[in-house]
Order: sequence, then C-alpha cells, then structure tokens
Amino acid sequence: MFQSHSGAFASTSSGDDFPAHPKSSPRNEPVRHLLYGSPKAIQIVIKTLHRLGYAEPNEWSRPMPTERPGEMMCILTKTVQIE
Repeated sequence: MFQSHSGAFASTSSGDDFPAHPKSSPRNEPVRHLLYGSPKAIQIVIKTLHRLGYAEPNEWSRPMPTERPGEMMCILTKTVQIE
C-alpha cells in the first residue's frame, strides 16, 4: 500500500545559504483509477474499496466494454490535496 507523506521538504544545507522553502498553499488535483476485468471481478474490487472506506460504489462510472471479449472498464476520479 502507499504511505501518506507530509509533503515536507528536506534540506541538505548546513547554513543560511538557501532560504527556507516557503509553505506552499495546498491545491487539489484529480486522480483517476481504472479497473479492467470481468464484471464480477470489477464488482468485487469496488465492494472491497467501499468496505475499506475509500470510495462509494456510486462514485464509479458504469461498466463500459473494452475491445477484449468479456472485459469491462470502470473509472473512479478522486480529488487529492497536494501540499
């Protein structure tokens, strides 16, 4: 799993040669998750992410067919705060 990072900067400067990094304003950025698989497999992953509290099932797009027989695709767009 991914670990959350604070967005803090590490400095290698030992003196006052470089000014401290200014605290930047947080901004929001969209992140898209794509699921490819059989309808049943996609449903299982969506339910698992819901149980983990990550996304509501109705936040996902409707399943869309791909070029591969029996394969579907669903999309979820989440907004993350970048510090």
